[in-house]
Amino acid sequence: MNINGDAKAVRTYDAIVIGSGISGGWAAKELCEKGLKTLVLERGRDVRHIVDYPTATLNPWDFSHRNRMPEAFDQQNPIATKCYALDEGTQQFFVKDAEHPYVQEKPFDWIRGYQVGGKSLIWARQTQRWSRFDFEANARDGAAVDWPIRYPDIAPWYSHVEKFVGISGNKDGLETLPDGEFLKPWELNCVEKHIQKRVAESYKDRHVIIGRCAHLTEPKQIHYDQGRAQCQARHLCYRGCPYGGYFSSNSSTIPWAAKTGKLTLRPDSVVHSIIYDDAKGKATGVRVIDTHTKQMTEYYARIIFVNAACLNTNLILLNSTSKRFPKGLGNDNGLLGRYVAFHNYRGNIVADYEGFEDGYYYGRRPTTAFMPNFRNVDKQETSGPASRFQRGYMVAFSAARANWQRGSSQDGFGANFKDKLSDAGAWHVFMMMQAETVPRYENHVRLSTEQKDPWGIPQLVTSIGYTDNDTKVMNDFLEQGAEMLQKSGCKNIKPYDDHRNPGLDIHEMGGVRMGRDPKTSLLNAHSQLHAVKNVFVTDGAAMTSTGTQNPSITFMALTARAANYAVSEMKKGHL
Repeated sequence: MNINGDAKAVRTYDAIVIGSGISGGWAAKELCEKGLKTLVLERGRDVRHIVDYPTATLNPWDFSHRNRMPEAFDQQNPIATKCYALDEGTQQFFVKDAEHPYVQEKPFDWIRGYQVGGKSLIWARQTQRWSRFDFEANARDGAAVDWPIRYPDIAPWYSHVEKFVGISGNKDGLETLPDGEFLKPWELNCVEKHIQKRVAESYKDRHVIIGRCAHLTEPKQIHYDQGRAQCQARHLCYRGCPYGGYFSSNSSTIPWAAKTGKLTLRPDSVVHSIIYDDAKGKATGVRVIDTHTKQMTEYYARIIFVNAACLNTNLILLNSTSKRFPKGLGNDNGLLGRYVAFHNYRGNIVADYEGFEDGYYYGRRPTTAFMPNFRNVDKQETSGPASRFQRGYMVAFSAARANWQRGSSQDGFGANFKDKLSDAGAWHVFMMMQAETVPRYENHVRLSTEQKDPWGIPQLVTSIGYTDNDTKVMNDFLEQGAEMLQKSGCKNIKPYDDHRNPGLDIHEMGGVRMGRDPKTSLLNAHSQLHAVKNVFVTDGAAMTSTGTQNPSITFMALTARAANYAVSEMKKGHL
């Protein structure tokens, strides 16, 4: 009995964080800073900053296949290989299809990164705050349920996160995309500035800005204290940045948490489920399966943060059954796994621009031009059976000169080839949409009753698809985007639908949504499960709607807010 008791004491912590990615890293930082003995569980392998970035400084000729994946890899990984960031230099940070199977009831490309740091090593690093319109949209048009918070509730936490992360951006004074705590912005090039000017002259409600991204253009002392340095504009970010020039859990929040002496990081730990104690009426710990030995161990804590990334968080909660919760932890209303949404990226436009032959640019800027949503912002504006749709889209575009870029596909050899590469060609423009999808009950995930993964856990079934509304939104973007490029003087404008599957946006959200009413939501305004107050969910699973912005900065802000609330409640004896 004494041995067992001692063993349990060794495995007992103040807090457990499931997942070490963008939100999990922030949970660890905040909880450890407040003095909580915190265990972070990561299902993937350990990846340490700098030392575990094996390809970070390699040249193209240093790779066996010149940084392209061989055909055999593509055939074995038809899902993972679709990701724009996967190549020979980054493939070690991506989940291979066969190793972690799931069931696609509808086509869904689930892109994952299982390692310490998660997808924070391979994210696109674009960071835009939500506006008041985004938190009010559900109540305004009756979609999904009302958010239990508003912009003023999260604004100070955006600032808190931005100062630590380091966000490059310009203060644009737009109500639809609030300003934040910014470092020096990157610059638009001459063609992008020309389009910016023409759009401003042609439309009163459309604003072209330089993107806001998690890159250190002018590091502050807080960033040097983290051991990070200025972004070198190499655009090799997905390999892991040895400079710490962009934000990742590996270079920032996890080592910061470790410095407190309160962090225990356990990689190779697949979380099976959360333990619920019927007598105590709360969660008491988690069951963990060792990735390699398949041995199960239980760990215990007063509070638990579930930050496994949206779909895995849904999976863990669905698999956390007990006498009290036979359908999954906190799932009294049967909505766990429902209302999963994502961003619609299907619409794209390419065009040429004639002119600015004497205009050049330097470096590999880590962001693009952006245009905040201008459709159905504060009221329903689009109308008519063919054009009426809910919500809107953000626009991103960039201009570049042909031949004069990394990865040019020109053929050649020797001095003439090098001269040709240094001769900048004509200007081309690429424009894309990032559209909001409206959460629907039918779009859901659930556990398979027949198929299990290599650790004996039921596989996740994805049943997530597009709607007619999504097609209407895309068609509007293709029409409006082409019009804006035409008014900017572009030629050979070619809009197209790339027909990508949901999931390839890598912005899945929902399934454990926040809300005001326990009958229609899983989480309250403080990110707690309504029915299990010592369990918090602050990754994409918690989102009640998707907005049109890149979501990661919102995940981080929600996490910091919830962690500080949890500590406050613990000190009051409420948890």
